[in-house]
Amino acid sequence: MLRDITIGQYFPKDSLLHRLDPRVKIVLTLCYIIMLFAASNPIGLIIGIVFLAVAYGVSGIPAAMILKSLKPVTPVIIFTAALNMFFIAGDPIWSFWKIQITVQGLWTAVVMSIRILCLIAGTSLLTYTTSPIALTDGIEQLLDPLKRFHLPVHELAMMMTIALRFIPTLIEETDKIIAAQKARGADMESGGLIQRAKALIPILIPLFVSAFRRADELALAMECRCYRGGEGRTRMRRLKIQGRDIICCIITGFCIAAVIVVNLMAPHLIPM
Repeated sequence: MLRDITIGQYFPKDSLLHRLDPRVKIVLTLCYIIMLFAASNPIGLIIGIVFLAVAYGVSGIPAAMILKSLKPVTPVIIFTAALNMFFIAGDPIWSFWKIQITVQGLWTAVVMSIRILCLIAGTSLLTYTTSPIALTDGIEQLLDPLKRFHLPVHELAMMMTIALRFIPTLIEETDKIIAAQKARGADMESGGLIQRAKALIPILIPLFVSAFRRADELALAMECRCYRGGEGRTRMRRLKIQGRDIICCIITGFCIAAVIVVNLMAPHLIPM
């Protein structure tokens, strides 16, 4: 299961999405999230799904990687769907004792499941197609107006990017620790909830030690390279909005407008 988590990984390619300005990709990701939660009927959701499918097709990311990124969130999706299905009042279609499934609950469960799947896949596409350095520059320049309030924008962007960058590393380290503990005879899959929680202690302690050691090594490496924050720092590549960025923004704007129009024309296509 840990090996299926792909958050924070970058897949170098030469696709259109990889060449987009990182600031544009961050803004478009936020717009896509708004598009998903603004859709209130099937047509709006279909527009969001088609938009995501086209984006993945353009990026060249294989479909197997998409399924791999969605696999870890499957229990969360099932739990969320069950809550919406059984605890939303409405017109019942099946009932047993005090448990009943309603039309509104079933529809809400389907909608929320699709939204969560598209949300995970859409946000993962940002890290799949953007290198950590480009992502840092994009976040920093988007947060640049906050410098007027004396906020450490560069440091915040650097911390966010480092956190994303080291998620795969920590997952790999956790997988190695679990394998090592199992080789020593540790039992982590049997027993009750409390026993399983206690079995995690031999994993968490070396994981925290490894994380702190890695953080110390990273800080030492940055100091050896005379890193002093964003003050006076120059960049080898300066970000510049190009024609392809504007075209992608226009296409995204049309999709959001289409979702809004569909919501106004058919707000009650299926009961919410």
